[in-house]
Amino acid sequence: MRVLLVSINRVRHPYPVYPLGLDHVAAALTPAHDVRIADLCPGGAEGGELEGAVREFAPDAVGISVRNVDSTDFTAPRGFAGAVREAVAVVRGATSAPVVLGGAGFALFPLELLRATGADWGFLGEGEACAPLFEALEGGRSPAGLPGVVTPGGGLPEPARAIDPRGPAAPGLNPALGWYLARGGILNLQTQRGCPFRCIYCTYPAIEGNRSRLFEAEAAAARALQLQDAGARHLVLTDSAFNVRPGHCLEVAEAFLAAGIAIPWSGFLAPMAPPPGFYERLAAAGLTHVEFGTESLSDPMLPRIGKSFRRADVFAAHRAARDAGIHVAHFLLFGGPGETAETVEETLAAAEELDGAPLFVFCGMRVYPGTSLFRRAVEDGQLDPAESLLEPIYYRPAGIELDAIVDRVTRHARTRPAWVVGDGADRIQDQVARLHERGHTGPLWEWLSVA
Repeated sequence: MRVLLVSINRVRHPYPVYPLGLDHVAAALTPAHDVRIADLCPGGAEGGELEGAVREFAPDAVGISVRNVDSTDFTAPRGFAGAVREAVAVVRGATSAPVVLGGAGFALFPLELLRATGADWGFLGEGEACAPLFEALEGGRSPAGLPGVVTPGGGLPEPARAIDPRGPAAPGLNPALGWYLARGGILNLQTQRGCPFRCIYCTYPAIEGNRSRLFEAEAAAARALQLQDAGARHLVLTDSAFNVRPGHCLEVAEAFLAAGIAIPWSGFLAPMAPPPGFYERLAAAGLTHVEFGTESLSDPMLPRIGKSFRRADVFAAHRAARDAGIHVAHFLLFGGPGETAETVEETLAAAEELDGAPLFVFCGMRVYPGTSLFRRAVEDGQLDPAESLLEPIYYRPAGIELDAIVDRVTRHARTRPAWVVGDGADRIQDQVARLHERGHTGPLWEWLSVA
């Protein structure tokens, strides 16, 4: 059976992100099926490459990966549901093969996206578990009722989880691999799935589950070595938070060293107070960049948004990473329940003490179904529980207007080059592109205050 897997993500800032999910799916379907990947990011916003790929390959089934449904940015919201509808329409115009939707964005709005696009089937869960769906299609059987399979007129199944997720094989099927490597040399890797944290706005538990499932450190290192051999010059760990289990982090780092990983790597971490020597050991294994999901530096706000750490922990983590020679950035998120002018000022003032760190600042918490924030918005009378959230809706704190937060934060950031409010698309993309053209590799946000 010929299966065409399509990545419709076209967002390129701050740098284009390699579609790791399709490698997982392709590895699950190969060699039982003849699989081809059509990656639309290299073509940019325009182009008819999807229609051409469908007509050339003549697939028996088409899988479309939905990475995001919107930008989550209150200051410049952009929805991507229209791109999903357009992709399905293009495929429909070129083939009668069944269309299957999947991916992280699809997992948040499975029934709405199926009904809005007219796709035949959806898959809820992890790519390695999707093989039975395509086996049913190959045999001319309906996949309805199989684990993770969503039908337009049905209910929601439990997400299908891979029994032994080990990560994808080395990239090979995606013809755009070289294009990504030429733009920063970055490839992606997972060392675990699932997130046990209880951040009120976060969708990771819905997408990957609410408990950590750890890959064996040696298996993660073997995948890292394959990516290095494929040409990667920087690895980004796409775990929800790499340090959910600090002991596992250190095992992965030691395995990287033992496997001969010689390229730098980075990850997203929770700013928890680290064990002694934690960041020194990670740095010795090649960790060069840490992005902290800090969100607030107001101790009253942190528990309100579901954080288990406090401001003192943030500074302990920041200092430990900086002392280990690691580049550090922080993400801040304003506008949650209980936010006031006072808590905004408290965070802005404390952020000045995060020396040497770029700050990526977002105003407004996007409400997603199934989150604690959704339930809070319903309780506060801001949402009807049956209301569609496919188009972005943001929580409105009683103590301050979102527009007032945007105004205050924007004014504060105006004279601070290393502060980026919203997605900062134009400035970041242009700057990073220039640095990549000069031969620099990796995320490069440490250059924000320089170039």
